[in-house]
Amino acid sequence: MLILRVLRSEPLHGYAIAQRIRALSDSVLEAEEGSLYPTLQKLLVEGWVTAEAGVSETGRRVRFYTLTPEGVRQLDREIADYQRATAAIQAILRTA
Repeated sequence: MLILRVLRSEPLHGYAIAQRIRALSDSVLEAEEGSLYPTLQKLLVEGWVTAEAGVSETGRRVRFYTLTPEGVRQLDREIADYQRATAAIQAILRTA
């Protein structure tokens, strides 16, 4: 969900995705390389993102990932699921 969300704003390469997640979460959340790139591959296979070769701001060859329309729909589903789960947990915490 977090990868899809940061890609909603603009196409990014893998390292930039990790940096954006870290920055937006005030360094609470980390997208580790060992899980980030396999997840990006899964998102490609699912058709939720596309990838295009490019050059990073440091001059390195990278793949820029872009959210597809199906990826936007998947992100919306995941956000709705997250909100339902969060509401259920809050209800339990208030009453237990």
